[in-house]
This record gives sequence, structure tokens and C-alpha cells, in this order.
Amino acid sequence: MSTRHTIAVLVNDQPGVLQRVSGLFGRRGFNIESITVGQSEEPGLSRMVIVTLGDEHTLEQIEKQLYKLIDVIKVVDLSSNPMVARELALIKVNAEPSERPEIMGVVETFRASVVDIGSHNLMVQVVGDTTKIDAMIELLKPYGIRELSRTGVTAMIRGNV
Repeated sequence: MSTRHTIAVLVNDQPGVLQRVSGLFGRRGFNIESITVGQSEEPGLSRMVIVTLGDEHTLEQIEKQLYKLIDVIKVVDLSSNPMVARELALIKVNAEPSERPEIMGVVETFRASVVDIGSHNLMVQVVGDTTKIDAMIELLKPYGIRELSRTGVTAMIRGNV
């Protein structure tokens, strides 16, 4: 059974590491649903958070293959622990002045915010887990989404781990 896995990969901050990691997924036929990369708490190391679909065997294969890459320091399956996962989306939606109060109701319900106002559109920023972002997009679709940009998931294990 395929399930969604969130994997954190600590890597050396070197040119080409992202390409090697994503290439490994492609060569093995594993799809990357989202990938985010940024600095970690350790100087010279970056943290990649990768969301992929697969069964336990697939996850095991991914971990083994990642450890074969020279710049990979540590691989952690975040989704096997209680975790906090967040994503950010910017959504530009058609919004004639008469529709704005209705759209603002959706924005407030999701604790999102309007970050830009045009004469015929609004840009909304929403932060949350993937299901929250998906739900907000679905509710804004009837107004007409003109542009959408999502960051991908970033995550950490909860608590003192």
C-alpha cells in the first residue's frame, strides 16, 4: 500500500547535491511530491525535506540509496514520528469589489491573510499543512485562481527528539 512519506536529509552544502539527490529518485522511478532545501542548524550543512509516495519497501530502498551518496550525512523518516509539517501558498484570485467580502470570509476562516490587492484581484497567503492548503485552494477555485505558488512541505519531529 502506498503511503505519503516525509523524509529529512541532512547534506553537505555543496553545488550539485540537490541534483544528485533528485536524480537518484528519478533513476529509481520514485516520484518527489515536494522538496524544500535550506540551511540547517549546522554551518555547512543543508536540510532537504522530501515528500514522496511509496510502501515501506520503497522507503527502505530510498534510504539505502541516499546513504550511498557521498554528501548525505543523515536520513530521517519524519512521518514515522509525530511531526509538525507546514507549507506556504500564495494564491492570486479574481476578486471584483462586490465579491471581496465573501472571499475575506474564506481568508479569515483559514487564518490566512491578504498580502496584495489589485483592482480586480487579491493575493492571499496561507500557511498550514498540505490538507489546509488544498482545502483553501478548493474554496477559492469558484472565484477563479489566476496564479498559484506553493513552497512544498517543511517539517520537524515534535517534542524533545
